[in-house]
Amino acid sequence: MIARMWHGIVPTEKAEAYRNFLNQRAIPDYQSVPGNLAVYILQRPDGDVTHFITLTFCDNLDSIRGFAGSDIEVAKYYDEDKDFLIEFEPNVVHFEVAGRSNDGE
Repeated sequence: MIARMWHGIVPTEKAEAYRNFLNQRAIPDYQSVPGNLAVYILQRPDGDVTHFITLTFCDNLDSIRGFAGSDIEVAKYYDEDKDFLIEFEPNVVHFEVAGRSNDGE
């Protein structure tokens, strides 16, 4: 299993609207990709800005290519992101999932 992690920063006054956008637009998009296993949106306020992490889990790199295209290291952005994000980080990071626990489910 592969984890894909993206980071974005928005002004705190736009954080609630961006959170709603991610939940209504981005999560369904990620979930529509064959091989997507899970999507998590993490949010952390930090004064005047709020950090968002999108963390997706896919069964393999081919599944990630189905979402991101051939260069999986390049961040994918939505047109609406320009209304929220302070900057556009060019890359994402990937991790092989080396262990997990589902005891809490």
